[in-house]
Amino acid sequence: MTPAMDLATLKALKPAEYSEAADGYRSTAKMASAAKDDIEHRIAVAMRTQLKGKAAEEAVGQVALVGMNFHYIQTQCGLIGTALEAFSYELEAAKRKLDTALAHARTAGLTVNPDGSVTYPAGGEKAEDGKTPPGGTVNGLTDGTASAVGRQAANFDPNPKHRLAQDCADLIASALKDATEADEKWAPKLRALKADDDLTVSAEDWADTSSDTKGVSTAGEEYLNSLPRPPKDGGPADNAQWWKSLSPEEQAAWLAADPKAVGGLNGLPATVRDEANRVVFNETRARLELELDAMPKPPANEWTWITTGPYPSKVHTDEWMNWHREYGERYTQLNQTLSGMEYIQNRFDRTGTGDLPEAYLLGFDTGGLGDGKVILANGNPDEANHVAVYVPGTYSGLDKIGEGEDHGDLGRAERLWDESHKLMPTSAISTITWLDYNAPDSIVPQATNGEYAEEGGPRLYDFMQGNREAHMNTSDSAAHTTVIGHSYGSTVVGVSAQSGNWRDPSAVDDYIFAGSPGVQADHAADLGAGADHVWAMGAPWDDQVVRQGGRLMGLGDSLTIPTDERFGGNVMRSDSDGHGGFWDENSTSLRNQAAVLTGNYQWVERE
Repeated sequence: MTPAMDLATLKALKPAEYSEAADGYRSTAKMASAAKDDIEHRIAVAMRTQLKGKAAEEAVGQVALVGMNFHYIQTQCGLIGTALEAFSYELEAAKRKLDTALAHARTAGLTVNPDGSVTYPAGGEKAEDGKTPPGGTVNGLTDGTASAVGRQAANFDPNPKHRLAQDCADLIASALKDATEADEKWAPKLRALKADDDLTVSAEDWADTSSDTKGVSTAGEEYLNSLPRPPKDGGPADNAQWWKSLSPEEQAAWLAADPKAVGGLNGLPATVRDEANRVVFNETRARLELELDAMPKPPANEWTWITTGPYPSKVHTDEWMNWHREYGERYTQLNQTLSGMEYIQNRFDRTGTGDLPEAYLLGFDTGGLGDGKVILANGNPDEANHVAVYVPGTYSGLDKIGEGEDHGDLGRAERLWDESHKLMPTSAISTITWLDYNAPDSIVPQATNGEYAEEGGPRLYDFMQGNREAHMNTSDSAAHTTVIGHSYGSTVVGVSAQSGNWRDPSAVDDYIFAGSPGVQADHAADLGAGADHVWAMGAPWDDQVVRQGGRLMGLGDSLTIPTDERFGGNVMRSDSDGHGGFWDENSTSLRNQAAVLTGNYQWVERE
């Protein structure tokens, strides 16, 4: 138990020293961040591109672990800095109370004793016997009822100094109580921020960091509430203005105490969102890994044979069924979500391979497991000349985001970046996989209605507005921006284009629809970018199944889909032989998209 704060200690205390210590930890966090970036974006990239063989791969893996160590140091130092800043804030408030009480006591001619009691001299009007009302000593009271009784007794005393002394004593007691409570609250929090004495950053360490984050956020609520808060229901411009209004110390506090909130705000710089979401990503992965490790593995004897008729039947064993009832669903969810997170980590680790640029995690949420959501950029969109946002469709989810040798939906955005980079090697390009909506898990009945698009469209609209806002705050101009919708993702894009202030063309310059079942619009001109900046392409299989199915189900208004001549947009040539072949390497479909993305419309092959 921390001893109660006494008067002498609080008088001598200098809260600013704790704030200065917080500055030191923030500086250390910045140095760790710079070291992490140097390792991940320069050293590891150089090793991947220049060294080959198993030994080289092992060395790159070890270097990646060092980068992870620096990220852990950065996160922990950020938390310690915020905790010390919050502690300083609370002590400063208590110190101000004490200083106010001492100043009032001096002015009133009162004596403050070492134990915090206050002595007042004789004073007031003389009584009938000619005596001046006597002085006395009062102790401070912090209990509401006791304090009220004390003030009432002082009011009845003909010596006016009595009430002044009681007020001063109560304020001193309150200051000492506040300082003691702050000390008792923060001492264990700060002790808990001590890291393990080893060189390995384990899942346990990151899970502990998650616990530390919650502890600092809860304990520091008073301090955080004193800071400008994110605008409630604010748009991207409001979010951007809020972030710019914060001091570096305040920005660091929000990143440390609530990275999930910061990482989810459209309009903030991509570097900030990436930093916040990487912390959420590491903490979440550690928590899920520990939960999975603590869970009993499925029994090896899953199947057995029984004879209930003329032929034996293969059935689950009782042991396996008991396990499945208790753990099966959660076990599957955990494995699927962690697989998806491994795909994202794999993308981080492939930076530099084939000139692949740095990755930026602009959004991440496991969403109670299930599908989960992710927004991942190849290259910094805030600094790019050309930005493309790819929106996947039915069956997409976190668990499949980088599946297969072609790296799934993440891989499509990578190949789009590579092809665009070949066309415009001197231009800064960023391609983004945007899976921030609940994609349909089946064609029938989920993908046959617009419900999922109605939920996802406005979210995409806000993201695009935020992308523009962040870019203009960084580059003072808007990037040429293309939004690409595949399959049901094109329906989401169509709804997005008609959301909010959709007639403002500055957020999106071009739309591309691949294998679209409909975009909830009659004409290309309805999408706000101009009919000559709307592009579509199809393939034989999806022409029969997806596109015509969408037409029949009404995903396109008036049964119109983007590849129809009456829709009024541009129809590009495609050599895809299936619904997912639009991003095959060296394909006409991919080159056409890259031509639009880079604004080289003259290179587009049209039907």
